[in-house]
Amino acid sequence: MSDVLELVEARLRMSLGEPDARAAVTFLGTDRIEVLRFVDGEVVRYATLGMSAQPMSDPTAVLADPLRGPRAELVLSVRAGRADTDKVLRPLAVLAASPQVEGVVVAPGASLDVGEPLWPGAPFSSVLVAEPGGLVEDLALDEPREPVRFLPLLPMTPNEAAWKRVHGAEALQDRWLRHGTDLRDPLRGGVPLD
Repeated sequence: MSDVLELVEARLRMSLGEPDARAAVTFLGTDRIEVLRFVDGEVVRYATLGMSAQPMSDPTAVLADPLRGPRAELVLSVRAGRADTDKVLRPLAVLAASPQVEGVVVAPGASLDVGEPLWPGAPFSSVLVAEPGGLVEDLALDEPREPVRFLPLLPMTPNEAAWKRVHGAEALQDRWLRHGTDLRDPLRGGVPLD
């Protein structure tokens, strides 16, 4: 499936420019996950590379289909220089490996939690998976393979994550929008939830 990853990396470069750094993480029993860093002025973007090598499969399926099933990579955007966000590389790789390790299908509206701050001093340990298509277009693959979707990640405070579980992803995104929340601020406080 290295051909898929070559196409994914080409799409990332076309959309985000040349990466200025990359790191690789391998977890026992999983394929290698890389995280590429792209700097765009005052915004740093981190994109996974490796999650899409295999399709995500329904955890209740007896056998995983090697061709059919959703494929995705994760993209996180933060403002540069406000926090040591480069330490997010390992947590991002953990999230990207979760379909292989835990058998989950990562899709828009889902919450993903790493159980520790995303980077030193971060008020976030979880992210909301947002809708793809804005920053990096889906990458079509030959049939019967599904396209690779590039899913933006929006960091959530613990209170926001708890509120989202009760009210849903759309309600939390509406609240962020109404309050003008800067979701790229790596040190932002939580949105008012009352």
